[in-house]
Amino acid sequence: MSLPRQLPAALACAALAVVLAGCGAGGSGNGSPAAPTSAGAAASSALPTPTKDDALAAKVPQSVSADGKLVFGTDASYPPNEFTAPDGTTIVGMDVDLGTAVAQKLGLTAEFQNSAFPGIIPGIQGGKYELGMSSFTINPERLQTVDMVSYFSAGTSMAVKAGNPDNINPDDLCGKAVGVQAGTVQVDDIAARNQKCTAAGKPAIQVTELQAQTDVTLALTANRIVAMLADSPVVDYAVKTTEGAIEVVGQTYDTAPYGIVLNKGQTDFAQAVQGAVQSLMQDGTYLQILDKYGVAKGAIPTSEINPTS
Repeated sequence: MSLPRQLPAALACAALAVVLAGCGAGGSGNGSPAAPTSAGAAASSALPTPTKDDALAAKVPQSVSADGKLVFGTDASYPPNEFTAPDGTTIVGMDVDLGTAVAQKLGLTAEFQNSAFPGIIPGIQGGKYELGMSSFTINPERLQTVDMVSYFSAGTSMAVKAGNPDNINPDDLCGKAVGVQAGTVQVDDIAARNQKCTAAGKPAIQVTELQAQTDVTLALTANRIVAMLADSPVVDYAVKTTEGAIEVVGQTYDTAPYGIVLNKGQTDFAQAVQGAVQSLMQDGTYLQILDKYGVAKGAIPTSEINPTS
């Protein structure tokens, strides 16, 4: 995946501060999630405001629409998809802009609440959040417990220190110190790689599993690990915002769609969300949002409910 285009200076500087310092109120980076924040105005000021679709809005359950809000759970430690602005509280990013536009299409106001990534799906199931939008890869395991509406495509990429001084081979990480974010598909990736190491009689991968992706990136730049695995747009953005301190090695693999998460069995609600995303694709808002963050290579032509591949 090619590197993202340059973001507005203020946004790029904010992301750089988050990546290098591993701080801010996002996710679990400092152990203190931010207060609930409605980020639509801050994140989408340069984007058009979608027109409400009455037919789609009518499919939203009364229990959701009654307060006029659509509450999303997100882990704001995953730039450029979701992260915190310079104020340390406002949540911004590609997912935030797109979720805000979905809410507007349904006649609602988006509210993004910060959460550790592994807590988002349980939060949806427990009624804390109405939707989850936090770079969730759609996979069979998640579809067993929740419904997901596709909106983007990403794979896994590997980053190492610039120049690859440790001579990391992407196909053989046995015995190497590798970082991943907790709860992500990369955790399963590392587990599968470790099984192969063991079967081959090689030393196990030394896994560092952290709650916030920004902390994983920091661990790499601080030489506490020699490689990290994360979603391709996130790795590309980390390369950019660390000013070349790290680089991508190998090819992106296991490409799959991201999905907006909602409770299983809410058929009308899922259709409303899918219809809103598809409408944004058709009217050009979707691509404008992806272009804003330099991630248009992940665009998909059609949104689906629970795609099988």
